[in-house]
Amino acid sequence: MDLVGACRAFVHVSERNSFTVGAAAARMSQSVASRRVAALERHLGQPLFERGSRRTTPTPFGRHLLPAARRLVLAAESLEDEAERARRAPVGLAVPDTCPRRELARLLAEATGRGIPLDSRPGPPAERAELLASRTVRAALLAVPPTEATWTVRLGVAGRAVPAGRRLYVETLRLGRGGGPARRLCLEPEDDVPHVRDRLLRVCGAVGLRPSQLVVETSPEAAAARALGSEDLLVCSPARAREFGLRWLPVGEIDLVRGYALVAGSADDAERLGARLGEAIARCLGAEPGDSTDPAGTTVPPDHDDPAGPGVGAGASGPTGSGASGSAGSAGPGFSGFTGPDPAGPDPAGPDDPTDPGFTGPDPAGTSGPTGPVGTDTSGPTGPTAGPRRSAP
Repeated sequence: MDLVGACRAFVHVSERNSFTVGAAAARMSQSVASRRVAALERHLGQPLFERGSRRTTPTPFGRHLLPAARRLVLAAESLEDEAERARRAPVGLAVPDTCPRRELARLLAEATGRGIPLDSRPGPPAERAELLASRTVRAALLAVPPTEATWTVRLGVAGRAVPAGRRLYVETLRLGRGGGPARRLCLEPEDDVPHVRDRLLRVCGAVGLRPSQLVVETSPEAAAARALGSEDLLVCSPARAREFGLRWLPVGEIDLVRGYALVAGSADDAERLGARLGEAIARCLGAEPGDSTDPAGTTVPPDHDDPAGPGVGAGASGPTGSGASGSAGSAGPGFSGFTGPDPAGPDPAGPDDPTDPGFTGPDPAGTSGPTGPVGTDTSGPTGPTAGPRRSAP
């Protein structure tokens, strides 16, 4: 028996003393109302109405149960209204605070058009994870290593005075003997995660940059302001550089990549958002068609044939900055002991990577170029354990 439907018919007929008028108020036919009231009387074991030729009035038993029946009907209607509001309620989605406003607006518009209204909550990586864990939002775009990512975004450096070329080598930011102002690499809070920050930190230590030359800013705007108002460089995506009118180049020593995964509190939310809004999310994150990660999850080796800049550890005596001799026949990336191609064939692991814990940087015995050998800076520790400098709030 439909208890709520039977109580609804009972309440409306009781209030109007007529099966005909009460059934119309309950939006059902008179025959349906009569059947439901009769079923309710059988269920409760007593008649609810005194049926007369002209008026239908509740029995004493019916009058006693009428308030409880009315509360049941009102509670059912309230539940139905709440369910409708829940179906129409936007899905809370935590997104990176680096998403351009235009692309974020396009994502919200596309989601609404596909029947999934969104309520975006921009924030840095740790805040997005906390919003999801506390169930403040139903889904979040979390920062993950590229090997675990659904979307990847290639990073490089951008600034007002980025030299021409295909890559910019971190090594070129090393201070020479003459001193002068140090150009800094500015990280947005979005990249204050191990798979970006720590890899770049190891490169900076390997090529001899001061710890203060890698800065984690307090906000995306503060990081962009550094690049717009000085010679400092912003670590960002190509889309971010275009947004601020800065020239962008990839990093020469390593490939830096952001990774994102959509995590939701329910499998239904994850499937709906990922399947219907995947392309819009990619645009919002700044992912471009060329963005990818190495299938094995390894670092892509630097392009040592790039004429725009030397490899890690360059700055040696020869004009090519290639190592001890500087001759064209033995030009190499400047790693200790490098003398040309390996007779046994290429190393399947690729050339030495500054992010490899076993990498020790350039050979101090073979560096006497104009910028000075690695390790001549006595201002403080330069190793990766020193950590990046963090701007005060």
